[in-house]
Amino acid sequence: MEPKEQSKEKKEKLWFWNWVIASVIFRLVLIYFPKNLNLASRPEVSTPLTSLRRLAEGYWLKQLSMSPYAGSMYHGSPLLLSLLGPLTVKRIEGQPDHLLCSLVFVIADIVNAMLIRATGQNLQMEYTRSLKLLDHVKLSEKPEIIPSGDIAALVYLWNPFTIVACVGLSTSPIENLAIILSLYGACKRQAPLAAFGWVIATHLSLYPAILIIPMILLLGYGTDTPPRKLFLQRRNVEVGDNPPNDRCCEREEVVHRSEVPHVFSWRPVIHFFCWTSLWSVYVLVLCGISVKQYGGLWELFKRTYGFMLTVQDLSPNIGVLWYFFAEVFDFFRNFFLIVFHGNILFMMLPLAIRLKHRPCFLAFVYIAISSMLKSYPSVGDSALYLGLLGLFVNELADMQFSFFLFCGYVGVSLLSPVMHNLWIWRGTGNANFYFATAMAYACLQIILVVESVSAMLNHDRKLRKPLTELQDGKN
Repeated sequence: MEPKEQSKEKKEKLWFWNWVIASVIFRLVLIYFPKNLNLASRPEVSTPLTSLRRLAEGYWLKQLSMSPYAGSMYHGSPLLLSLLGPLTVKRIEGQPDHLLCSLVFVIADIVNAMLIRATGQNLQMEYTRSLKLLDHVKLSEKPEIIPSGDIAALVYLWNPFTIVACVGLSTSPIENLAIILSLYGACKRQAPLAAFGWVIATHLSLYPAILIIPMILLLGYGTDTPPRKLFLQRRNVEVGDNPPNDRCCEREEVVHRSEVPHVFSWRPVIHFFCWTSLWSVYVLVLCGISVKQYGGLWELFKRTYGFMLTVQDLSPNIGVLWYFFAEVFDFFRNFFLIVFHGNILFMMLPLAIRLKHRPCFLAFVYIAISSMLKSYPSVGDSALYLGLLGLFVNELADMQFSFFLFCGYVGVSLLSPVMHNLWIWRGTGNANFYFATAMAYACLQIILVVESVSAMLNHDRKLRKPLTELQDGKN
């Protein structure tokens, strides 16, 4: 049996890597198309914060000894400008002008997929261990046709949103890399790596700052497990069935830190905050040096984070804020800015209380919500949370409206360019045409978040049934 199992594992690995290589080849083929398929000009792909064209403009201004934030073109990180800016100038003879930047984005996508896969393997291993502690032998030994980590990695690589973000010269793959790196480090309880990813992700996009709660839960409790009450229920059943002399030993065995999840450990959390402070100071020092002659850190915060929070650029995108703030009276603008950004914060605590036993899934929910309500969303944001959704394919197998959501995403993806063309180029439509697709896209994301959370909670409820039956049998 062992040689057969080994050959089967080799075939599965070979199958996975074949699809990974095919995804790289597919991206390279699209990169060589004339004018890059004009994806870089699509509002669904490039935003004022993720456009490589704007980054190239900022680097050109910097080369002329001018502030990269002069005018209204560039609003990104000065560190990203220093890393990617030179690649927008360098050329390889006989190759597309954007080849070097495109290769960086392709590499970022591959690294993202590998980190997602490793995170999925860690989640599956810990979850199987938790099921065995609960004596759910059938569930823990249930064979998987394809591991969830492999599914999530391939979903991320072959997601059309991921591909167009990569080929369309959007900096979203770099931002996604920082977020995934922080989650991977937290799952492995590597505080320096988790802190580095979280600081860089927050520095690049600000909205990943809300992931601080899943980071603390992952480092303190560990990866996703069934609810704590199930382990307490199992302990009560075992203790009640043991003789009195053995109760103390049984209780100590059940609550041992190395065996039972949901025993919070402050040490990795304290290390995380120490490393976060260290990385934050390091990033601020580098940024201060970069913008010292252009107004300092205050000008940087004003041109980057201030630009995100005040929604100054009202160019169309797949979000809903641009249309709303184009129509709202200036007198009410600040009020609605607080309302829209406050919506993200208001949902953080209730979700954290309800899903504290599943911090990785909680991170997925936070990312999906911020992608829906952020100032300048793009398809690269959706590519990230859809890839993370694949990590929970086994738990969300009973999720409702899956086919409807799939068709909805496909329909919006096809209708959005059509409505934009009718409005901007043909003049036979208006802004309402394009905004209708943005509203439909937001509704689909709301349904996805609600149904995924509902399916996860229903899955946890199903885990109670064997324990309830066992307790009834003891009685």
